[in-house]
Amino acid sequence: MEQFLAVAAAHAVALLIPGVDFFLIVRTATVDGWRRATGVCLGIAAANGMFIALAFSGIALISDSTVLRVIQAAGGVFLTYLGVLFLRSVGRLSHEEPRTTPSRGWFGNVITGFASGALNPKNALFYVSLAAALTDVGPRVLALYGIWMFAVVLAWDLFIARILGSETARARFGRLLPWITKVAGTVLVLFGVGMVVDVLAGVLG
Repeated sequence: MEQFLAVAAAHAVALLIPGVDFFLIVRTATVDGWRRATGVCLGIAAANGMFIALAFSGIALISDSTVLRVIQAAGGVFLTYLGVLFLRSVGRLSHEEPRTTPSRGWFGNVITGFASGALNPKNALFYVSLAAALTDVGPRVLALYGIWMFAVVLAWDLFIARILGSETARARFGRLLPWITKVAGTVLVLFGVGMVVDVLAGVLG
């Protein structure tokens, strides 16, 4: 029980720190509503579930420095591209008619969410580090830990989407919608460019 509480606490702390996934959910929920934002939430949770399964299965591929650099470079390009799309859409957003803004659709949001989670090397490193600390745990317990963490990621993301994507919240934040999109886009671009620069520094250095 003590070990489970420690694992749950470490995972909760990592989950509560706002990152790329958080800003993606916020922007999608405020623009498209919480129902379509659930697609992003599911995609992000699926990416986390993939890393959990790989790490807890003892597959060391995701901890390989070369693989992580490739993931980081691809993630940086993807986040920069997504951020630019957000920034370009600011001029088309209307606080009076928030539902008329272009949307990728629910399945498109699933893919975007999965890409965001899968191309973030911090997710892979976290679960690899956690798995390294649980070498004395049996496969059944690891499976329970994995299911728990997947469920918590999905539940937390859905909670954020539901709160910020409700009709009341969207009406209240309608006038702030362009600013929310601008902030989200800027954060994504900064994250993305930073990841690419970090990879280049590592390769050239």
